[in-house]
Amino acid sequence: MRLDVFTLFPRWFDWFTTQRHVENVVAAGSELRFIDYRETTPLGAGQVDDSPYGGGAGMVMRVDVVDAALRATYGNQPGDRRILLLTPSGRMFDEELATELAAEPELTLLCGRYEGVDERVRDHLATDAVSIGRYVLAGGELAAMVVADAVLRKLPGALGHADSVHEESFSAALGGHPEYPHYTRPASYRGWDVPAVLLSGDHDLVRRWRLERSRERGRREGEGS
Repeated sequence: MRLDVFTLFPRWFDWFTTQRHVENVVAAGSELRFIDYRETTPLGAGQVDDSPYGGGAGMVMRVDVVDAALRATYGNQPGDRRILLLTPSGRMFDEELATELAAEPELTLLCGRYEGVDERVRDHLATDAVSIGRYVLAGGELAAMVVADAVLRKLPGALGHADSVHEESFSAALGGHPEYPHYTRPASYRGWDVPAVLLSGDHDLVRRWRLERSRERGRREGEGS
């Protein structure tokens, strides 16, 4: 995969690129780029925003700034690339969407800042609007890391064990339910014992127990929503 992130703060992603699964997918041939809007802004002094039409507090990132960055990177035709604008009002990011995006050969994430991004970016430049939750962050960088982390860990070679992404929370293997509880040594601690079934050595029994615990967690989530 080629993953591009457009941002005002490319250095914020220095830590992200040092994560083991990210390093693994890069070593396996994927490419990550972090592109600064200010490097291609058509405005002077690195300006990227302006006051909103109609008045109101805050500043808005300009459509011509975002368009200039995209054109400088992809030319006039970005092709079939998915371009995601990260915004609280977008489609909720979940395991299904992460799996869908992991199948894309090329992916672009647009980070907003300030009061928001000119709506024409969403209407004419982005293919998708995606939210990681119904709350507001100072910018799209943390949201971009969430999306990139969830997507990249699904790529071949990202994790040490290929089965790690097969049976985890919200996966098809668990029927879309949260993952079952995990335990490790010691088997007993302060009177808190590991369920006996996990110590039984009966793999079929363990599997059935795990699926049932996963379904229970799913039901509890449903009751609480």
